[in-house]
Amino acid sequence: MSNESRQAGCLFVVATPIGNLGDISARALEVLQEVDLIAAEDTRHTRGLLRSYAINRPMLALHEHNEDAWVSRLVERLQAGERIALVSDAGTPLISDPGFALVRACREAGVELVCVPGPSALIAALSVAGLPTDRFRFEGFLPRKPPARRTLLHTLREETATLVFYESSHRVLEALQDMCETLGGERHTVLARELTKLHETVLAGPLEQVLAQVRADENQRKGEFVLMLAGAEPSEDDAASRLDEVLPVLLEELPLKQAAGLAARLAGVKRNAAYRRALLLRPD
Repeated sequence: MSNESRQAGCLFVVATPIGNLGDISARALEVLQEVDLIAAEDTRHTRGLLRSYAINRPMLALHEHNEDAWVSRLVERLQAGERIALVSDAGTPLISDPGFALVRACREAGVELVCVPGPSALIAALSVAGLPTDRFRFEGFLPRKPPARRTLLHTLREETATLVFYESSHRVLEALQDMCETLGGERHTVLARELTKLHETVLAGPLEQVLAQVRADENQRKGEFVLMLAGAEPSEDDAASRLDEVLPVLLEELPLKQAAGLAARLAGVKRNAAYRRALLLRPD
């Protein structure tokens, strides 16, 4: 048993597969095998994963409806020396999943926290999207009610970072329709469905094209989705302001050419323009 697995009074935040069971790490399996308790979003779901690897540990359900009631008791058990693993149904806990209240309470109580990283639908989708990832804005699940959903989308119209959302099969078509109306059908879009699973698909193209594909094929409305859109093109004023904001900081740490190149990416301007501005702003 590793030193990490023997550590007492510790909450392990453990990432689990988002689909393909082969994606679980050896370290995650070791931790799950050795902890005193597994706090799972849905014990029925997690039991299937544990059974696949012949792991038999005590479990309790910890989800959005009971987390507040369980937090103090779990912190007490951790302070008494127990080792507990926190897992969600799939992926990394707290990323649009329960666990925030427990992790915050552990941090405030001085309980040791250890991350056991692994799969995340957010990162997996971005890695194959072909969209800029130096800056992205993750909004989780869109509001369920259309007026609230459209209002939020409208506030994101000028956001220049890549936009990332989770969406369910029940609302993916409505979400795409609302995006077309508020953000424009020409916006480049990537829709990743059922990542790492048998029916994984990734659709890419103008938003109106992706919408048409989903509308025409019922299968493209089944499963779990990560929806990604290119950010808005920055206006000249916004780009200049952003450039002047980041360049002085970068010039203090990096050679001029490197600073200009990185600033160009962050501000969404051409490298030559960033280089010329860097020549004016560089310290004497």
